Amino acid sequence: MERVELAILHELAVSNRNFWELLDNSNCTLNEFVTALRNLRERNFVAADKGVFYITEKGRCQINLESLKFKAKICPSCLGKRIIPQAKFTEVLEEFKRITAKRPPPILDFFQGYMLEQDVVARVALMHHYGDLDGKSFILIGDDDLLSIALALTRLPSRIVVLDIDKRLGNFLKAVNQDYGLDIEFIEYNVADPLPADIRGFFDVFSSEPLETFSGLRAFIVRGVSALKENGVGYFGLTRYEASLKKWLAIQKLLARMNCVVTDLIPDFSVYPMNYDDVNYEGFASKLGFATDKNPGINWYKSALFRFEVLGMASLPRYTWRKMRIETIDPNEDLTHPALASNLSSKS
Repeated sequence: MERVELAILHELAVSNRNFWELLDNSNCTLNEFVTALRNLRERNFVAADKGVFYITEKGRCQINLESLKFKAKICPSCLGKRIIPQAKFTEVLEEFKRITAKRPPPILDFFQGYMLEQDVVARVALMHHYGDLDGKSFILIGDDDLLSIALALTRLPSRIVVLDIDKRLGNFLKAVNQDYGLDIEFIEYNVADPLPADIRGFFDVFSSEPLETFSGLRAFIVRGVSALKENGVGYFGLTRYEASLKKWLAIQKLLARMNCVVTDLIPDFSVYPMNYDDVNYEGFASKLGFATDKNPGINWYKSALFRFEVLGMASLPRYTWRKMRIETIDPNEDLTHPALASNLSSKS
């Protein structure tokens, strides 16, 4: 039996779960999860009643029930992040929440979404823990999460530059700068294009939440590394919902070829809501072929945080200074984009 299927059976052997609870505890691409759940239902290993899944007797015969006697859980204090923002970070978080309440809403054209405010500040706290905050220059490629504002509220970085395709973000950051006395720089930028020459190799720290197609991941990370000084540092997020382990391996190989070493990989560091009023990335649930209730508020979409360091100067690929072709969605691994709903229906 497949690993994903076994994980679902073990989950249901402990307690009945709705679709969103099962998804919250999954560790695979969304497509793999949906396929596994369908297979289990078709083989009568699991069944559902009014949107709640349970394991059948036939399903119980597929697992070692002794294993259910052994339990472990994520640390309830840090939630697996390894870092707990304290002292002035608590003030930054409160101010950050007030500012983000006025942020521009996500739009589907750019496949936008943003992580919870406390997870943004936790990333800043982790940066501080590693000495990557005080006096450091930052370049952010894409900033749906408004990490630039959380960084600037600490008053510790020497420079913060945001590159983003969305003009609305630039206008919002300009207003925040005026209201709060910050100095966040904004450059309208499409990651398909090479970095402007005057910001190449000038920054201490790069951070991004890249698109999770192969072409998107490569573009965001290569552009970010090309902006770093000697011995620079990078942070980026990567999910399992839209990025298979093949993509993870490809990115690790890319980093290694550029003289970058991964120092930290923290699973589920960042949590994203998936329903933003005008943009809903949970519409796929109605196309699955079995009943699922509306998400009751479970933030199931989580991203692992990578930290890497460049050993000396980066060894950049030749295409770094060329225009790249970028695909925004991967129909083989993603189901969340509304444009993929018809593909999902055809699989039902």
